Amino acid sequence: MSTLLEIRDLRAWYGASQVLHGVNLSIDAGEAVALAGRNGSGRSTLARAIMGFVRSEGVIRFAGLSLDERRAFEIARLGIGYVPEQRDVFPTLSVRENLQLGIGPRGKARGRTRTARFTLDDAHALFPVLRERARTKAGVLSGGEQQMLAIARALLGDPDLVVIDEPTEGLAGQVVAQLAAALQLLRDRGVAMLLIEQRLVIAARIASRIAVMGHGEVVFDGSPEAFHARSDVMREWLGVG
Repeated sequence: MSTLLEIRDLRAWYGASQVLHGVNLSIDAGEAVALAGRNGSGRSTLARAIMGFVRSEGVIRFAGLSLDERRAFEIARLGIGYVPEQRDVFPTLSVRENLQLGIGPRGKARGRTRTARFTLDDAHALFPVLRERARTKAGVLSGGEQQMLAIARALLGDPDLVVIDEPTEGLAGQVVAQLAAALQLLRDRGVAMLLIEQRLVIAARIASRIAVMGHGEVVFDGSPEAFHARSDVMREWLGVG
């Protein structure tokens, strides 16, 4: 497999406060990588740095192209979808209108000729509530419904890589199962994924690699089997053990 996303010696700041201290991570085309770590370890900052939302230094390359000094909409057009922890749906627009905003030019700037891997019919099949509430303003949806909408909207842009930040946080079990099914479908259709997820059972089910962050660095990167064999990593960096 070819490397799709390459991150080397990445440092990032909020104002004068440095959060990332030399992150190294790579994701191959079609590969799903779960990113674990305690709150404050730098996981969300890494996602925001990839999308150009925070000041950073170091190397971030996507499909061979540097993301340095590119704005977020330019990065998205290159083929990276982003689902932030806050979901960021447009509250005054309907569910249908939010989804329509996700249907971009299908990467015309990249010369794509393939059929989109995720369609509006797929969104409705995975999340029937989005069809049922098509005319409802997104701001009155429940937290789980907003998360479904945010994921579906990102996938309708036909990304080659999707960065998803804590998709199951605070959600009920039934909704978590629906979201996990959506992520599995995404993986099975060849979309690469960086999944920031605290539920290790879901992370291990979906991802072929698990990376762990601590103090703004990647402190472990390996297969789910190797991860579960490292009780020291789980105890020290995740508080599990």
